[in-house]
Amino acid sequence: NIIFPDRKLIMNSKILASACAAALLALPGMASATNGYFSHGYGIKSKGMGGVGIALPQDTLAAAINPAGMVQVGNRLDAGLDWFHPVRGSEIRGNAFPDADYDGNNKKDFFIPEFGYNRMLNEQMSLGIAAYGNGGMNSDYAVNSFDRFGGTGSSGVNLEQMFISPTFAMKLNQNHAVGVSLNLAYQRFSAKGMGPFDMTGPGQASAYPGSVTNNGTDAATGWGVRVGWSGQITPELTLGATYQSKTSMSKLDKYKGLFAEQGGMDIPENYGVGMAFKATPKLTVAADVVRINYADIKSVGNTISNMNVLGNPLGSDNGPGYGWDDMTVYKLGANYEVSKNLVVRAGYNHGQQPVPSSETFLNILSPGVVEDHVTLGATWTLSNKSEVSVSYMHAFKKTVQGSSTSIPANYGGGSASLYMYQDSLGIAYGMKM
Repeated sequence: NIIFPDRKLIMNSKILASACAAALLALPGMASATNGYFSHGYGIKSKGMGGVGIALPQDTLAAAINPAGMVQVGNRLDAGLDWFHPVRGSEIRGNAFPDADYDGNNKKDFFIPEFGYNRMLNEQMSLGIAAYGNGGMNSDYAVNSFDRFGGTGSSGVNLEQMFISPTFAMKLNQNHAVGVSLNLAYQRFSAKGMGPFDMTGPGQASAYPGSVTNNGTDAATGWGVRVGWSGQITPELTLGATYQSKTSMSKLDKYKGLFAEQGGMDIPENYGVGMAFKATPKLTVAADVVRINYADIKSVGNTISNMNVLGNPLGSDNGPGYGWDDMTVYKLGANYEVSKNLVVRAGYNHGQQPVPSSETFLNILSPGVVEDHVTLGATWTLSNKSEVSVSYMHAFKKTVQGSSTSIPANYGGGSASLYMYQDSLGIAYGMKM
């Protein structure tokens, strides 16, 4: 028999959703630029395994990876916090002005929260909610990275994305499950020190001068869906697949002169497949392949060459963006049960960074270019059957050397190069209910 959620469950879910939203919004400056501006994983357990999880749900943050997994994690509550430490900067060479190096680390410590709750309605169905942060188009240059072009004060951008995902999942039979999440998204953005792009006249940089930079923080809301499937093919092998639609966001009106489509900044669709294989009773190996379609979002994918095309200044319908390519990410992870109370994890994550050498100029402010990540993690089960999990991630330094013409001629020509490396350390508490 189908058991529908009672009024108490609905009220508890509403209270939890409100608490999740309040906690996320109370933590300004979130950043997570690992796979482009997506996180390398969601949930501390997943983050300790290179971000895998499409076929291996481990906690209620499964809703952010593959919602079908929620019916497999049972009744539980999870809460965690990840400390994220990126180091980024840029270099300009061959410009009309002398060569220069810029340090974009005036702010380099960020805290990313996560929450999840799941309730089994019966043996076949579950209803849950997950809340988590995303983002990573972030930099903070104490010395303006565009000072040679007339930029004053400090420079930088900050993009934050927060999701609350009510999730329903059900077992089709003993071996197969499906799920769907409604992704309710809230987005904040700010830019400063971009005066050289805030001008009008012949060859104008922006269609809306005054709406490019130094306008404080603007916000947008939107929604999309994520669907998923999980199937146990053999006692040892589980497969999974997931798809997230493009999340359509309202306009960032304060920055309609910066982003294409008068301040448009939708969140790209992404999809992936995964497998988990129980090699021994204590060892599980998992792998995911994920595709993120950055290039379909005009403000992210359009190239800077659009700036020089008549009728396509910044902010116009087809105005220039960051020039990012689509990204395919490969994730590999393993966990090993050392004892009944201790599980250890390790993983590797690789994705070809999305910034072409010809598109480095605007990306001085958003150098999300790391490619290779290694991760470690562990979970301790306490005497009351609750859990404490930790994860560590290091993303190795990646430098993107700009082409000799990556800086437009009207800004003096030359090349702009970017670099970034990162570390993160997370902790989470989980309990079965």
